[in-house]
Amino acid sequence: MNQTNQITGKRLTSLLGTTRKGRILSASAIFLAVCAFGAAGVAPLAPDAPEIPQVSIAQDLELPNLADQIAALQDDEQQFVHEERVRAGDTLAALLTRLGVDDAEAVKFIKSDKLARGVMQLKSGKRVQARTGQDGELLWLRTTVVDGRDMPVKNISISRKGERFTAEETPVKLERRVEMRAREITSSLYAATDANTDGSKLPDAIVAQIIEMFSTSIDFRSDLKRGDRFNVVYETFWQDGVMVRAGRILAGEFTNRGVTHQSVWFEDPHSKQGGGYYSLDGKALKKAFLKSPLAFSRISSGFSMRSHPISGVWKAHKGIDYAASTGTPIRAVGDGVVSFAGVKGGYGNFVEVKHWANYSTAYAHMSKFAPGVRNGTKVSQGDVIGYVGSTGWSTGAHLHFEFRVANQAKDPSKVAMIQQAPLNAAEMARFRMAAADMSHRFALLRPSGAGAAMAAR
Repeated sequence: MNQTNQITGKRLTSLLGTTRKGRILSASAIFLAVCAFGAAGVAPLAPDAPEIPQVSIAQDLELPNLADQIAALQDDEQQFVHEERVRAGDTLAALLTRLGVDDAEAVKFIKSDKLARGVMQLKSGKRVQARTGQDGELLWLRTTVVDGRDMPVKNISISRKGERFTAEETPVKLERRVEMRAREITSSLYAATDANTDGSKLPDAIVAQIIEMFSTSIDFRSDLKRGDRFNVVYETFWQDGVMVRAGRILAGEFTNRGVTHQSVWFEDPHSKQGGGYYSLDGKALKKAFLKSPLAFSRISSGFSMRSHPISGVWKAHKGIDYAASTGTPIRAVGDGVVSFAGVKGGYGNFVEVKHWANYSTAYAHMSKFAPGVRNGTKVSQGDVIGYVGSTGWSTGAHLHFEFRVANQAKDPSKVAMIQQAPLNAAEMARFRMAAADMSHRFALLRPSGAGAAMAAR
């Protein structure tokens, strides 16, 4: 055998592998590599870019007619939406002018249509929206009518239908929101509620509820001090992104002189009775009587012996005098029925309220009575029954207040407070769910590290 062929065959066999499977795989790889090399060798080379033939194409393009575009815009009538608020002393003409309305037929319709005339009776500050054409013709006008308590009651909508107008009223649909606020007393309660450090001050209606809610535990005339804090969760009602009224306080927390008082509104859905405020452990907070018939005032004369300011006679003063400006609202300190409302000797304008059992309260020297207050009128705790004055034997504006048990005057500051009946087992289970939510909200409102003793229950 040729030695050269022998050596070459051995080397080729070693390159292909020692096993039959290895030799097959190696041979396949070599075959594919040879095919690829051959394909690359016979493929034609692409021509250079400068050698590619170039062809120029010219085409006329039709530009849009500018005159047609302007004419189309002129044919498309422009519409404008305006919003204004009613100003004091506004006339219909003045309001429509500010709204961009120049439409005699619209004015005639508003003045003649019974429903549309409601626009002419809007209160100052109320919003009115209108859409007009480019020449001032009215397309539609919308507004909300409120009642005597400034509560929205209906929406009025005036619309153009061809050459005529129609007026329609719809019930108000309000969006309910729940808001949370935290405040610290630095000078006074009202200064704290008017602060807008978190973007908004508290509505006046909510402030009044805070005072009423905690007035059986805190005397807002004398108990407040710098550093006291309160957190409040309340509902508001909105229309078209504008708040129209505040609702009820859902929960409140007031820390006064290191002691924290908490209150949660609970109205059981399975009970026909109205709701009330409770502590977080489910105990009713509404007590028999408020600590004071006035929200803010000072005691000018206590329950004691004194020299009468007019007669000069030394005698017992069987009530408490609260100094306050004329016109300050006077609240019934408890639920009851008015047994007397009129003029009574030295008491001047006088109201007596009979409560349950043998309790009664008396309010003297009023400037006037609240509307609807007369003999037999039922009143609830906190209802306004009159206003501070100086009628009868009085030397200045103040309220003389008496608390009577079996017609015997007692010192109001020493009368034990009576609370409502507690929740039953089923009501308590439902209450705990509501209280847990409010407790979590309180935790979010409190400053970090804040702590205070809880009020005794």
